[in-house]
Amino acid sequence: MKTPAEVVAYDSRWPAWFDEIRVSLERLLDGVPCEIEHVGSTAVPGLAAKPIIDVDVVVPAVDQVAAATAALVSGGYEHEGELGITGREAFGLPAQVARYHHLYVVVADNKAHRDHVLLRDRLRADPEALARYAARKRELAPLLLTDRSAYVDGKRALIEELLR
Repeated sequence: MKTPAEVVAYDSRWPAWFDEIRVSLERLLDGVPCEIEHVGSTAVPGLAAKPIIDVDVVVPAVDQVAAATAALVSGGYEHEGELGITGREAFGLPAQVARYHHLYVVVADNKAHRDHVLLRDRLRADPEALARYAARKRELAPLLLTDRSAYVDGKRALIEELLR
């Protein structure tokens, strides 16, 4: 599945897409204590975003990360490690997946988890912050075709400001 490389207007189908992903993950993670959360821009009504559902599998303690990782790998996900963000284990998608998504395993209330939730909740509650973030994403969107890292780096200062 090709990685989406554009910022689009909010799509009211995104919560339903998350629910589809959540159900499939619940099957894989049966027996692993965890919660599955919709984070990222598609979790914020009204926010322009790449049509990529960001999902956190939230385990209660660090000793549960291995069990969650093993369950996801057995279901076809590829463990990619932290990818530069301490406390967040990233996963590549299985070959056959219905919805493109980013998947992470985080420990409840660690910095990676808090940052995802705090940014989502700030954008949901603050129309000015939402408008500023949407404008920044649209400004940087052309980079998605040439330099995804520059796109991510270009949002960093505003994200850090919004998290403070």
